[in-house]
Amino acid sequence: MAVLSLCFMSSLFAQEVEQLTKKDSIVQSYWLVTLGTNIVDDSGDEFGELFDLSEGWNMVPYPSRISVGRYFKNGLGLEAIGTYNKYKEGKIVDNVVNPEDIDYFGLDFRVSYDLNMILGETGFFDPYIGIGAGYTDANNQGRGTYNAVIGFRTWFSDHWGLDFSSTGKWAMSTENGTNHIQHAMGVAYRFEVEKGLSRKGEEKLALLQEMEKEQQKVRDSIAKAEEEARLLAERLQGEKEAAELAAAEKAKKDAEDARRATLQSKINDLGNVYFKLNSSYLTTRDKELLDQLVAIMESEPNLNIKITAHTDSRGTKEYNQWLSERRAQRTVEYVVSKGISQDRINHEAFGETQLVNECGDGVYCTEEKHSKNRRSEFEVKFD
Repeated sequence: MAVLSLCFMSSLFAQEVEQLTKKDSIVQSYWLVTLGTNIVDDSGDEFGELFDLSEGWNMVPYPSRISVGRYFKNGLGLEAIGTYNKYKEGKIVDNVVNPEDIDYFGLDFRVSYDLNMILGETGFFDPYIGIGAGYTDANNQGRGTYNAVIGFRTWFSDHWGLDFSSTGKWAMSTENGTNHIQHAMGVAYRFEVEKGLSRKGEEKLALLQEMEKEQQKVRDSIAKAEEEARLLAERLQGEKEAAELAAAEKAKKDAEDARRATLQSKINDLGNVYFKLNSSYLTTRDKELLDQLVAIMESEPNLNIKITAHTDSRGTKEYNQWLSERRAQRTVEYVVSKGISQDRINHEAFGETQLVNECGDGVYCTEEKHSKNRRSEFEVKFD
């Protein structure tokens, strides 16, 4: 149940989180070339009246700005910019009316920073800020400048876009000209583009990776549960087979024991071979009994017999041991003579060591009691 719940939650989570798309990527490093136009405002009050188009803005009707730059994965960019312009006659320059057209030249170098590194991917809007320095020849005055820029680019593809910026330029020395603003716009082309994930893309990737870990945990849990179930099934099957085998073995043993008991009972019903005093010869009755034993052995091919021979206590122990050996051998020889294989019969002689009554040495007993000890007995054996 817990595994199913985890699967269901993981499925819902996967539906809520989309896979990574192009929107999650961002251009991280590239070379940039721009070509466009620039507008210069050197009216003397350019920071007070930013959009004084009629009196303060100067521009030419053809491309007047080119730049080349390299931008890196950390958001920083280096750019060299060359511009040309013309202060128009009648425009305000340094707080006076410009009496004639005057050329404007600028060469600037700047370091910029892509604000998307902080803001995250903002779609086609790519804002930046920067600082730099350059040299400007304007109003017939050359000057070094400290520059600060703010701008943005809007991209229509991985390579093409538009660039818009405004740059404040502060003269390094007030003796060589005043401060001014330069606006720019142009077509931007970037090449050797290397892309990576945006901040939002990285967050989504981290989320997807975390989700994959959770899903892997679920898969591992399912695999573990399936493996445990398989091992349990194998163990139960093994226990079942072992129980069936044990039951079969027990049934076989019980059947064998029952068969053994039946045959032993059948043989016991025959009785024992009884010998006369100091004799190992078989009587007619004894041979009839052994014939019945032979008949049973012929009907049961797997039945083997052990014959044990005994004496009464009269006589020495050594003599009685020898006599019981003779009795056992004579009993075996008769059975073998009737066609039973010698391999199916073994024997053992016990002399006077296994009396069936109290008639031991020094004990008076009747002849009838002594006769009970002069015997050959039969014990059932199976292959």
